[in-house]
Amino acid sequence: MVKLSPALLVFFVLVMFGVTNAVAADDDDDAPVKQARKPVHHVVHQSAADASGHTAARRVTFKARHHAVVQRASYAVETVGDAEGLNHIHDSLALQSNVALVLDPSNSEVLFDKNADVALPIASITKLMTALVVVEAKQDMNEMLEITDEDVDREKFSSSRLRPGVRMTRGDMLHIALMSSENRAAHALGRNYPGGLAAAVEAMNAKARELGMNDTHYVEPTGLSVQNVASARDLAKLVAVAQKQPILCEYSTDSKYAVAVNGREMEYHSSNHLTSNPTWDIVLQKTGFINEAGHCLVMRAMIEGRAVVMVFLDAKGKYSGMGDATRIRKWLENIKLNPIHAGVAQQG
Repeated sequence: MVKLSPALLVFFVLVMFGVTNAVAADDDDDAPVKQARKPVHHVVHQSAADASGHTAARRVTFKARHHAVVQRASYAVETVGDAEGLNHIHDSLALQSNVALVLDPSNSEVLFDKNADVALPIASITKLMTALVVVEAKQDMNEMLEITDEDVDREKFSSSRLRPGVRMTRGDMLHIALMSSENRAAHALGRNYPGGLAAAVEAMNAKARELGMNDTHYVEPTGLSVQNVASARDLAKLVAVAQKQPILCEYSTDSKYAVAVNGREMEYHSSNHLTSNPTWDIVLQKTGFINEAGHCLVMRAMIEGRAVVMVFLDAKGKYSGMGDATRIRKWLENIKLNPIHAGVAQQG
């Protein structure tokens, strides 16, 4: 069961009464914050303010230069992670994300862990689960679907070039939902799932339970709702399963794609500029953003001849998650990990 912190409950109340001014920009229980598991291969240097406002530090092993830079939120709207105090936890790579997890999917060895067990809003990372259940339902990718007024976002009032009445294949909607994070396309995919939207959301939650994603909960298929939450550790499990679907890998890693809309060609571009960078070998990816979640990114990529899964949540800046991915890649390259086994990181 997902446990909601007091901070997250406050966000829900603000949303209900229209106090929050959060605006989506993705396309272009009283339980305390969970503590990280006992560090084995953890590679963070953490600090947290106590009730008196003093800072208590916890040191763990990490083969890299230690930094003492406290992350500062740059948003006018405080994210849920900031409200939880995660922005006061810093790491030796000075990542801009409040949450980060890097692991070897071949053996689930954790290479880097920063707040990976904290459930936070995940924005459009949601669409990866939406796409997975649609593909697993074996729906016809050539079937024509229509955007309707039901697909218009009335929660964040995000923009879309897909006006009600636009028709395109399920495959094209899946493509731009994954690649460009198109919200109306993702909603239409859920609405046209066998049994309708409610059945799609139930399938998403059922799949999460099946995968052991115990900190995950979905209420809709786009990620525009702050109530769609997951931990980084959960999202790594989702990536591990989604990458087994070739269509999800292909569509999510395209840098651009043109679709025919009402007799004219409309070009979409990836929300992740790393997909067009020839120095990256990305197998699967998905971005996400709403103000409450910050900028989010999940990726499976090949680095130094090995597969690596990276999850970044609540980054401060449109390109910060991608910047963090680059920092992680450089770190992995610098310590020259063995392609088969990383071993235990040593203190530098």
